[in-house]
Amino acid sequence: MAERIRSFTADPVKLDEAVALAVRYLNAGQVVIVAAEIGYVYLADAFDADAVKTIHILRGDSAGVAAQVFIKNSGVLAGIAAPLTPLQNNVLARFWPGLLSVTLKSQAGVNWNLGDERRLGLINVRVPNREFLGKVLEKTGPLATASIAFAGKPAIIDLSEIIIREGDVGAVFDEGVLEVGVPTTILNFSENEITLMREGAVTISQLQPLIPSISTVNL
Repeated sequence: MAERIRSFTADPVKLDEAVALAVRYLNAGQVVIVAAEIGYVYLADAFDADAVKTIHILRGDSAGVAAQVFIKNSGVLAGIAAPLTPLQNNVLARFWPGLLSVTLKSQAGVNWNLGDERRLGLINVRVPNREFLGKVLEKTGPLATASIAFAGKPAIIDLSEIIIREGDVGAVFDEGVLEVGVPTTILNFSENEITLMREGAVTISQLQPLIPSISTVNL
């Protein structure tokens, strides 16, 4: 049965123990459940194809859906994504960590399968702003992630809303009922353009002073 860890965020010792436990499960190829800013998510080693596949099975994803990637900071992008322009780097410096996710070209030599068999050639990346999650990322490489809600359903902020079956995940890090939040904003980075794909917590009025040329899609 999945190990459940509660009441660990207020005590530095318990927090460090929980981080170490999460890292052990992830390094062992297990999926864990943790709190992100606006809902609980699955986490797995992004380079462990079986663990990433487990996330997609648990969510009921359609074939070809790619998991998002969490990283500890923008410096990690140099190893997994195509080079960014100075403007793109400035955008990330302004809004990371936080509720801004970015779709960009992945590096051709990166050996992973996020669910799309690398056919898309793209990754969606974010640096989350959550203490426990951030501490875990400091001790791991990139982590594949997706909401624990079934595909297309609203984020889950209360773990009592779901049934976690024995063997589905290695551990559940329960931070209680989370606050209702605004979804992430999604940008697409191409070589010559930044496109707003979805407006969310980071608004277009916040983006335009930094990116006067920003384009929008179906907004």
